[in-house]
This record gives sequence, C-alpha cells and structure tokens, in this order.
Amino acid sequence: MGAPRAQAGFGGAIYFVVIVGLGLYFTFASVQGDFGLFRRVQIEAETQSLLKERDALSAEIAALSNKTRRLSDDYLDLDLLDEQARSVLGMVRADEVVLR
Repeated sequence: MGAPRAQAGFGGAIYFVVIVGLGLYFTFASVQGDFGLFRRVQIEAETQSLLKERDALSAEIAALSNKTRRLSDDYLDLDLLDEQARSVLGMVRADEVVLR
C-alpha cells in the first residue's frame, strides 16, 4: 500500500514542475519573444522615428514642388530664376556684396 502513495506524490510533483515550467516559458515569451512587450516598445519607437522622417520628407517635397512650380513655363518667378542661375554659375552682380 505504500507504493501507490509514493507514485501519486511523484506524479503530483512532476505535474507541478511541468505547470511551473510552462508558466515560466510563457511569461518569458510574452516579455522577450518576437511579439513580446520589449519588441512592441521597440516597434513603437521605430514608428515614431519613421513618422518624423516622413513629415520632414513631406515638407521637403512641398518646398521642392513650390520651387518647381515657380520655375515652370506657366508661372515664372524671375527673382527665383535669377537666384538659382547665380547660385549654379557662381556669379554675382557688380553691385552685390557677398558675405561668407
């Protein structure tokens, strides 16, 4: 009669160890895994960085679109054309002062 009780206690201990092991595994996976909390924080930080970069690029595109429109055949801004030509050619007028 002593043997069945020893087996029941041993089986309970194995069951307890397996349950604790699974609990630890799932806890670790939920924090450190590919879809865990740390990965989520990293993805959110990357998202914020990419949104800032997107906004900066959108502003740059808007500025370049404005310059392109101002230099087009339909709408020619002579001051901008003069500025761009002198910048590309590296020339200044005789009455201008250049500060560097």
